[in-house]
Amino acid sequence: MKSFDSALEILYEDNHLLAVNKKAGLLTQPNQSGEKNLEDLAKAYLKEKKQKEGRVFLHALHRLDRPVSGIVLFAKTSKALSRLNESMRNREVEKMYLAKVEGHLEEKSGELIHFLTHGSHRAHVGKEGKKAHLSYAKIQKEKDATLVEITLHTGRYHQIRAQFSHIGHPILGDTKYGAKTSQGNIALHHAKLTFPHPISKELKTVISTPPF
Repeated sequence: MKSFDSALEILYEDNHLLAVNKKAGLLTQPNQSGEKNLEDLAKAYLKEKKQKEGRVFLHALHRLDRPVSGIVLFAKTSKALSRLNESMRNREVEKMYLAKVEGHLEEKSGELIHFLTHGSHRAHVGKEGKKAHLSYAKIQKEKDATLVEITLHTGRYHQIRAQFSHIGHPILGDTKYGAKTSQGNIALHHAKLTFPHPISKELKTVISTPPF
């Protein structure tokens, strides 16, 4: 049987959870295209590891856009999934991203609050829609870009990409949201995830190093 260990970068695993680093360009979950995706790779890994026949229960707590890299947390049991979803609703889960944005941000830190709708596979900033809230801090100024740390307070569709584009600083490579040049994928990485363990209630932190 083919080994999938080389295709997966496992960041954390126990009897209830599996955290994996998603490579940019890889789908998080299967779609109609039938392309390779992180969920199927993770299921195959667990099936091989456990020598299990039949289906493997595995469900992503959240998804990352195809061109985005970083942490994806999976629940390996229905109980873990239910409790993690409750923790998300109660805002007990903290997500931190790293991104390189075009240009130089004036403020060392700040908050972005907009209202988003989405259609045609894009998020749109407007006067109506769902509230999108994030905070950011500058880490490093580069020649034509800024490395920023971003903490999400809401989890809207394409939120980071749309909000930074709206203030004139799209993510590097994100031509869908106005970036000047394409580099295949975009400079956005889910770098840190903190959450209460669904069984032990202990606070867990998973960290992933960005590819940029």
